[in-house]
Amino acid sequence: MPLQGSLLDLDEELRLHPVADGLQRRELGLGAWLDLRPGLVTGADLLFTELLRCVPWRAERRQMYDRVLDVPRLLAYYPEGATLPHPMVEECRRLLSEHYAQELGEPFATAGLCLYRDGKDSVAWHGDRTGRSWDEDTMIAIVSLGSARDLALRPRGGGPSIKVAAGHGDLIVMGGSCQRTWDHAVLKTTRAVGPRISIQFRVRGVR
Repeated sequence: MPLQGSLLDLDEELRLHPVADGLQRRELGLGAWLDLRPGLVTGADLLFTELLRCVPWRAERRQMYDRVLDVPRLLAYYPEGATLPHPMVEECRRLLSEHYAQELGEPFATAGLCLYRDGKDSVAWHGDRTGRSWDEDTMIAIVSLGSARDLALRPRGGGPSIKVAAGHGDLIVMGGSCQRTWDHAVLKTTRAVGPRISIQFRVRGVR
């Protein structure tokens, strides 16, 4: 799964930029909102390559009705207190905890990583409603690395969906009631797309 660096971020220095610079908030309704910060991470080719190499990616199988199927992506999870796979991932979590401290009221505690190998890999419609997020507002912060994929969102009660492009080094934050009142997905695509890594930061007690 080679990274086509010439099509992505060619900045030689891996660095984070202030979250507030260029941050765009979109009110979704029903108490939900979405923040988009393009280019939070620049020079991210190296980070992508290192995570691809050093993260202990695992395949999972899950029961779907009467069948057990392969989960169409590779996964890794770092619980609270675990050493994260790269110092830049740790710095991302620190920076996001600092920026959202007033709204969130607590730091981001865990990190989950997904590797979408190509357009056949996906995640179905869902909300992160396991644990406290079942009945409390929370935030899920996602840093996207690699090939651009759309994050699709739709209200749980029905209604049109929206798509937000997540490019190399971009930040997307779903906040307010988003996990309870909206669902999100990364849908399969027939377009020729390369690999993408999604890094998700969550607070304690949310999956």
